[in-house]
Amino acid sequence: MNEPRPQPVDAALVPRFAGHATFMRLPAVDSAAGLDIALVGIPWDGGTTNRAGARHGPREVRNQSSLMRRANHHTGIAPYDLVSVADAGDLTVQPIDLMTGLAQIEDGIAAICAQGALPLCVGGDHLTTLPVLRAIRKAQGAPLGLIHFDAHSDTNDRYFGDNRYTHGTPFRRAIEEGILDPMRIVQIGIRGSVYDVDEHGWAKAQGVRIVYIEEFVERGPAAVMAEARAVVGDGPAYVTFDIDSLDPSMAPGTGTPEIGGFTTREAQAMVRMLSGVNIVGADVVEVSPPFDVGGMTALAGATILFELLCVMADGLARKRQEGQQA
Repeated sequence: MNEPRPQPVDAALVPRFAGHATFMRLPAVDSAAGLDIALVGIPWDGGTTNRAGARHGPREVRNQSSLMRRANHHTGIAPYDLVSVADAGDLTVQPIDLMTGLAQIEDGIAAICAQGALPLCVGGDHLTTLPVLRAIRKAQGAPLGLIHFDAHSDTNDRYFGDNRYTHGTPFRRAIEEGILDPMRIVQIGIRGSVYDVDEHGWAKAQGVRIVYIEEFVERGPAAVMAEARAVVGDGPAYVTFDIDSLDPSMAPGTGTPEIGGFTTREAQAMVRMLSGVNIVGADVVEVSPPFDVGGMTALAGATILFELLCVMADGLARKRQEGQQA
């Protein structure tokens, strides 16, 4: 873009409780044209199997994101100085028919990709990630790697009879459809009781690397993330952050809480360690405001969103600089 890059509203001039609620207080735009990164909401939880409410996530994450400032104090990254990013609004997704909803999400993300922007999404339940991945896979023309922060593997097959599409199945479907390369998938933070002792057997048989929370605690964030970067390699990769990867003492507002999760500090550190990964899209999902306490889960989601934005912006800026030097 030749025009000045979009900038957040200055909280020293307009208080955070005033003005329009947008992601990071950035300008709201009707199109992703001219953007490097499009922040987009996906207010849909049609795949939820128990506690619904993640459809309200994008609105509350927008609200809490007013607390984010311009730069990352630790990494020194000021994303709005590096790339063009704005709030591209919410995808219009009808809440009644599941298959229609999935198609609408895929079409909406495909339009963003066609305009040359990377999607950085806020769900919605975790099934929203499947159509996002479908659209990005088509745009990239090759299977994607995946770095997946979660309490659950989400590689189950069917629920309630023959229902193949729930928030517990997206990554099984994505592997089956050739969207994801299972040898380039790492899942971090998996824990909790399971339906069967071999519940993760299918995923492991495909080559998915599962890092259970016990292994994470033993090895620590730096070692685990070094392996994660090695697993996805240099190819295009997607990052998905389920808010239930955090311990419910820090993120109670989610559909399927599991005790014993990451601290928010550990999560921030791990996202910062994504530097160098070829990220072609990312999301934060499963923030469910009806179950939240004082907005703390939505604040955690907004903060992780900002950390992802910083990493993606820095990566794009580095690619641009390398291209100019070549």
